[in-house]
Amino acid sequence: MEHLPQQYRQLFPTVQTHTMLASCSQSALAEPVSRAIKDYHDSLLLMGTNWNEAIEKTESARNEFAKLIGAGPDEIAVVPSVSDALVSVASSLSGFRKKHVVYTEMDFPAVSHVWQAQSDYTVSVIPTIDGRLHPKQYEKDITDETVLTCVPHVHYRDGFVQDVKAIAEMSKKKGSLLFVDAYQSAGHIPIDVKEWGVDMLAAGTRKYLLGIPGMAFLYVRKELADALKPKSSAWFGMNGFDAAYATGAQRFQTGTPAFISVYAAASALSLLNHIGVSRIREHVKTICADACQYAADKGLQLAAAPAGDQPGIVAIWDERASETAALLKKKKVICAPRDTLIRLAPHFYNTKDELRHAIDEIAAVFSAR
Repeated sequence: MEHLPQQYRQLFPTVQTHTMLASCSQSALAEPVSRAIKDYHDSLLLMGTNWNEAIEKTESARNEFAKLIGAGPDEIAVVPSVSDALVSVASSLSGFRKKHVVYTEMDFPAVSHVWQAQSDYTVSVIPTIDGRLHPKQYEKDITDETVLTCVPHVHYRDGFVQDVKAIAEMSKKKGSLLFVDAYQSAGHIPIDVKEWGVDMLAAGTRKYLLGIPGMAFLYVRKELADALKPKSSAWFGMNGFDAAYATGAQRFQTGTPAFISVYAAASALSLLNHIGVSRIREHVKTICADACQYAADKGLQLAAAPAGDQPGIVAIWDERASETAALLKKKKVICAPRDTLIRLAPHFYNTKDELRHAIDEIAAVFSAR
């Protein structure tokens, strides 16, 4: 699959001068996305207003994300962040009799922050075992009193990929709704919310979706959305200027979106859908598998041997990860440290040789200590 990035690398000016391997934090900016941002800026600068066009871009972004995950546009809400999406979801469940929520040790800390702040719910946290979550753990911790189970599709630390479809089947048997955090997967791992049986899913735009901060999407299954009444709603979640909720997932929207992020997202998602996430996944799997073996041959300690689906992150243990990342940056190798891990997170514009180059630089830093 090495032909894939060669066709598209020219769209990313940064990769001509840097080794960009931080997609798990912030992806490289594509020229079409940069032009979209400039279009928004220029319309304000030269015309003073662009409301109608901005609304059209919002709908375009919504449609493109719906296509990306196999949903209908009316099942997608445009929200400021995944955290905001989860707060809205939490506020919408107050009418349910059940008051038990499950999330996992693998979830991004913001998930814990949201649920620990909800005094009306009891919370259970599924622990990891050897850095992994296993299906039997969900069977044990999801009970008949669980109203919502929150899971990450991909672990933000090391890229571990969960079988969301299997988890959805388990949660459904127990009568629990399922919320999936797809921030670390959307854009480089195929998602099909209908096939998986997911009730809710959220993803932000600044990582593998090639956008910028300030925007995320929330999928809510249509039949479910129309039955929920989020308390953190506002005029973009209403039916025009009426006080009634909008139909579908749009009732989870709040105020006016960050239109500059909307313009970026519409362009970025169009590019991703044009390329095809399945093609991107195969490419990233191939170069990450090669990089894992190359790192092991260099004597570097990986966070965990790949188990099941190949992670899209090469995570290397390093007690001084932030220091190493700063040194790599001086060599124009951009990665994303997290605690005691150096994360190398490629996208479709990266090559096998770039990952090997980054690993060589990491090995050189270790040798110099």
